[in-house]
Amino acid sequence: MQLNDLKKFIDDVPDFPTPGVHFKDISPLLANGEALNFVVKQMIEYAKDADVIVGPDARGFLFGTPVAAILKKPFVMVRKEKKLPGKVIREEYSYEYSKNVLEMQQNRIFPGQKVVIIDDVLATGGTTKAIIDLVKSQGAIVTKVIFLLELVEFKGLNKYKGIEVISLIKM
Repeated sequence: MQLNDLKKFIDDVPDFPTPGVHFKDISPLLANGEALNFVVKQMIEYAKDADVIVGPDARGFLFGTPVAAILKKPFVMVRKEKKLPGKVIREEYSYEYSKNVLEMQQNRIFPGQKVVIIDDVLATGGTTKAIIDLVKSQGAIVTKVIFLLELVEFKGLNKYKGIEVISLIKM
């Protein structure tokens, strides 16, 4: 399998979740063991130098957790507000069709650690920018952001100056 082969595993779903949005469904990729294995192996190669892997709920968990487990690195969850117990830090953000708040538990990331963020889709970049701000607030350094898919038309890359961004698929 090659990176170019992955596009056939992404379905375009018009008007989901709201009219005018063209949702990119990664379910066909997840349902194909060979494609999923290939993607995880690619992400592992890019994330090897991380001290910590961070991923947002829910689809960032799908890729970030196996990468962290195979590399024997911690995985830190980022979730919507009031979904994590204990003391959390929070960041408000906007994305293609809504506004939201993200939270991360305190004392999971420490000053000076190298963090790699893994998520499924880069569109406007709002979600990941909020995660970067959460990580930086803990004194850690985001070295890379890895996406399965980048929606080039949204120009989300503009939010990540000075951080390496890797997208396995560009559409």
